[in-house]
Amino acid sequence: MKIDSFKISNKRTFIIAEIGNNHNGSIEKAKSMIDKAIEIGVDAVKFQMRHIEEVYRSKSLSRQGDDLGTEYVLDLLDRFELSQGEHREISNYCKEKNILYMCTPWDYKSVDVLESFNVKAYKVASADLTNIPLISRLCETKKPLILSTGMSSVEEIKITTDFLIKNKASFALLHCNSTYPAPIQDINLNWINSLKNIHPIIGYSGHERGINVSLAAVSLGAQILERHFTLDRNMEGPDHAASLEYNEFKNLVKGCREIEQALGDGKVKKISQGEMINRENLSKSLVASRALKKDHIIKEEDIKILSPGQGLSPQMLDQLIGKKLNRNMQVEDYFFKSDIDNLVYKSRNYNFKLKWGIPVRYHDFKEYQKLANPDLFEFHLSYSDMELNISDFINTDSKSGFVVHAPELFKGSNLMDLASPDKEYRYKSIEETQKVIEITKELNKFFPKQERPLIVANIGGFSMDKPIDLKFKDDYYGRFSESLSELSTDGVELIPQTMAPFPWHFGGQRYQNLFVLPEEIVEKCVLMNLRICLDVSHSMLTCNHFKIDFYEFIDKVAPFTAHIHMGDAQGVNGEGLQIGEGDIDFNRLCKILAEKAPKATFIPEIWQGHKNNGEGFWVALDRLNGLL
Repeated sequence: MKIDSFKISNKRTFIIAEIGNNHNGSIEKAKSMIDKAIEIGVDAVKFQMRHIEEVYRSKSLSRQGDDLGTEYVLDLLDRFELSQGEHREISNYCKEKNILYMCTPWDYKSVDVLESFNVKAYKVASADLTNIPLISRLCETKKPLILSTGMSSVEEIKITTDFLIKNKASFALLHCNSTYPAPIQDINLNWINSLKNIHPIIGYSGHERGINVSLAAVSLGAQILERHFTLDRNMEGPDHAASLEYNEFKNLVKGCREIEQALGDGKVKKISQGEMINRENLSKSLVASRALKKDHIIKEEDIKILSPGQGLSPQMLDQLIGKKLNRNMQVEDYFFKSDIDNLVYKSRNYNFKLKWGIPVRYHDFKEYQKLANPDLFEFHLSYSDMELNISDFINTDSKSGFVVHAPELFKGSNLMDLASPDKEYRYKSIEETQKVIEITKELNKFFPKQERPLIVANIGGFSMDKPIDLKFKDDYYGRFSESLSELSTDGVELIPQTMAPFPWHFGGQRYQNLFVLPEEIVEKCVLMNLRICLDVSHSMLTCNHFKIDFYEFIDKVAPFTAHIHMGDAQGVNGEGLQIGEGDIDFNRLCKILAEKAPKATFIPEIWQGHKNNGEGFWVALDRLNGLL
């Protein structure tokens, strides 16, 4: 079912702000409510149209013999209904504001009028669910129909549903309790599950106080959500008391969008990036209980189970026992799946036009020197590495080049933030970054081949709870530029890394705001005379999140790229995947990079790629071989 450009599905709830007659007869107020609804982020605003003489019997209109309830409603309608011309003006106003106008017609004449507006869909009130003649007229329009099922029995719902199916109508059914406000105990929200058995396209029209029930309806599968909207719940009228005010409705929309993301597709249980980080740190691995020699047959007493979880899972214990080792192992070395499969992953001669390297730490540099002969090494520094004596780990001149990756986390669990509005925090980041610069200069003595070494940095500009307001973003870039001017960068080049919208930092996930979007990256590179480290995985996540063409992104930023982190990505959170195991077409990517960034260097940056003597790096380089 489609309503204009909106496809009704389980992936995204179609949210209607029911203004109804809550404008209290004021077209100015109606327009103001439309503006507010747009700010809230709803998909459609809905009104009601009645030609009173077509809806009520003449005796009722003359106030003869009806009870007080009908008299009260008629008095309000007399005062609060908009004219036909005002409805047309409202419809045109919605078109100007690019929000979908919907309306509930209560009679045949109203249908004819609304057809002249070219409305995209009709809402049928609960009171008219049994009004087959009116529904028949609506079926003739061939427009999608949304029907509320309040105040109707199951049998009545089924009769109308059968009629709609027979007439080949495109329609949805909304669970509803038609009291204003609806008592919580009367809502029977689980009836949504039964409604799905009557018709697959369902939703919820709520009249209860607050937003919790509506959020629960979305979690139960409501594809359409309708709530009454008011500027002031204390205003006169029958619907205000059951309506949401601005902040409530805004929180409802925000909650719905979060639930949609949280629900997922339910098909496969995936380990998220954050879980992977915690798994690596907190779970357990199979490790050697003693030193073991190559060709040794593994016995149970050769194995211990210890944290962290960077090796073979304890579930694989039985499969590991009895295998012949293809390598020597020291005490508490990790076992890996390759020890079961009897595989050995090694570096080899690669066919790359771009200079390539591998990421290392001080402590494993010498080991990787023996394993490979790259053009460069990228030293990933931790805050503890910054206190070490480099000569304890590197004591001879290297013919390779090098790059330094600055710590994202400094001592005291402080993330580097050269754009922070907190002046003291920013100065601390400047101080720590200057230390990285001095370390880089010291490293240069051991790598004399390297001219003006690069320093890759996550420069900051993050926020904890939500993205920063766009109007403040230039202020953040301004503070970063100021920080650059206060750093002594003679002999080195600081290159910001392209970031994902919500990367994982130690201590949890943040919102990233700087060096994320391609136009901004290009603009700031030109303005500040910068080059970047293009993190391919980060940028793919950005494109997936913002619905940007990834290859156009790369085409724009590649000319400003000094260094590349190569890794695959999936969805909006799957970072640092192995090459070919995510969303990226590397053939297409590498053609752009070869043309637009021919002098850039690159490393494979694969999540836990260093494990098992660099297994992840060698696999990645094999898969990239000949492409760059």
